Amino acid sequence: MQEQESLWAGAAKRIITPSPLLPVSGGMGPTQPTREKRGELAARALFLQRGKIKVVIVGLDLLGFPGVLGDRVRARVPRVPAQNILIGSTHTHSAPDCYAFPDGNSKDGHTGDLAFIERVCTLAAEAINEAIDRAQPAHLKIATGEAQGKIAYNYYAPELYDRRMSVIQALTPEGKTLATLVNYAIHPEVLGNSIGILSPDLCGPLCERLEERAGGMALFMNSAQGGMVTADNRYLDRPKDPQKGYWEDARTWDECLRIGHTMADEALRFLAKAPVQQKPGLFCKSLSVTFPVQSPELWAVVTQSPLGYPHGKGKDHTIQARLNLVNLGDAQILTIPGEALPNIGFYLKRKMAGVHNLLFGLTNDAFGYILTKVDFHSFPRYEYVSRTSLGEQTGEILIEKCLELVRTSPKPEKQSPG
Repeated sequence: MQEQESLWAGAAKRIITPSPLLPVSGGMGPTQPTREKRGELAARALFLQRGKIKVVIVGLDLLGFPGVLGDRVRARVPRVPAQNILIGSTHTHSAPDCYAFPDGNSKDGHTGDLAFIERVCTLAAEAINEAIDRAQPAHLKIATGEAQGKIAYNYYAPELYDRRMSVIQALTPEGKTLATLVNYAIHPEVLGNSIGILSPDLCGPLCERLEERAGGMALFMNSAQGGMVTADNRYLDRPKDPQKGYWEDARTWDECLRIGHTMADEALRFLAKAPVQQKPGLFCKSLSVTFPVQSPELWAVVTQSPLGYPHGKGKDHTIQARLNLVNLGDAQILTIPGEALPNIGFYLKRKMAGVHNLLFGLTNDAFGYILTKVDFHSFPRYEYVSRTSLGEQTGEILIEKCLELVRTSPKPEKQSPG
């Protein structure tokens, strides 16, 4: 029997790399063949419990993981309330399609491999159930800081991105690392989907470095990286279009290693000064939100994919997505079911109630870019992100409902030094 005042934590992972290798997807459109792999795709699960409250956080090395698949995973984990299982994707652009995007070649054609998709669901559930089985008493260290080094930038406007990285580390009472979670906004597209490599991209080296240096299991949860916060793999001495500020870039595994290792080192730097939280609180709340779908492209994905996305009928072009708020120690977490632009991320963090405020992007669903109405189709540069957004109201609805969760939830507990 667990003590009411103690936090328990457990972590586990499964390798989800397909064998033989499959084509990889960088978004809607044709997949690209692969000839080799660099690193392994993984499903990583962190289980948390305090008293009767149970929460699971899952990170998958995939472009996106639709909510309809998340529900398949949750159905195989009966020991945790389904609404408390948060499933996110790292957004690597070098993994197989799990949306089953319509390919336009036939009525039933799509770009997904259904056997692979089902296997990912099975392995993700296995990782969660093992994490539950491995749970033990835990303390926490939580830290936030501005990550230094050549890691990320905004491709559309280089300086407009969030440099803050938050890190959560679960430790045994004796100080042994159980798990380290890194939350940061970045597109893991150093390699991309066009050079024939299947890979977790920079997220693999990030997690491997943390596991090597800190022990335990590491996982990466993306943040508000939309429009277009990407990996800084630029050759700054090779301008491609000086007037627009575009550079040639390095699409190499060595660059994945450099950026992933830099991120890991920064995470450990922040944790070094973080106090131990010996009795951290845990709270979880969820909200089902309806979003209108204005995009013909995304409506085609919703209605034509063989995965069976739930959606409105007839003229009711709507979908539903789940938002979660989690208080963990002195941190507060909100989930985002897609790729929110950085201004949305900044605004939400400013309105949240934690000492450390984290956003888990592409979590519980992955419905394209999320813009505010004033950004939607505002500039030619935003044409693509607007076209692959649910619609003009997506950002407005997300902000409103996230703030509702913050307003109607308790604040994270202040922690005295351990």
